[in-house]
Amino acid sequence: MNIEHSYEVDLNWVNGRLGTLSSEELTDMINVATPPQFPGGIENIWSPEHLFTAAVNSCLMTTFLAVAEYSKLEFEDFSSKAAGKLEMIDGKYIMSEVTLSPQLTINNEAMRDKAMRVLQKAEAACLISNSVKSKIIFKPEVVCKACQPVAV
Repeated sequence: MNIEHSYEVDLNWVNGRLGTLSSEELTDMINVATPPQFPGGIENIWSPEHLFTAAVNSCLMTTFLAVAEYSKLEFEDFSSKAAGKLEMIDGKYIMSEVTLSPQLTINNEAMRDKAMRVLQKAEAACLISNSVKSKIIFKPEVVCKACQPVAV
């Protein structure tokens, strides 16, 4: 079975190192620029490096939500931090790794193992992570909000 989808994005240069991203499928435009670490870079504007890291992180979330729903995992909250690492390797800049640190909050300690399995399945199934050559470092955490501390 061949499944294929297309996602079109338009880019228009504004001036200097600034452009805008848009898509006929979406209502919002995004400013994009060279990051401030490079000559002519602009602070406080999304850069390709931010968008790359965001793509990996947001794919983890959307994949997690699908796997959690399919697995009937009840959870209180999901958040995730991502750090993309840009390096010069063999004379070329590459995004060499992305560290994902999702935090999943549950209300039932008995669901901790299942919650961790769902997180791991989501990471393994994330289509963006599977599409890039960057190393993906996965540091999941499951927190039980309503659980009582265990007396020692």
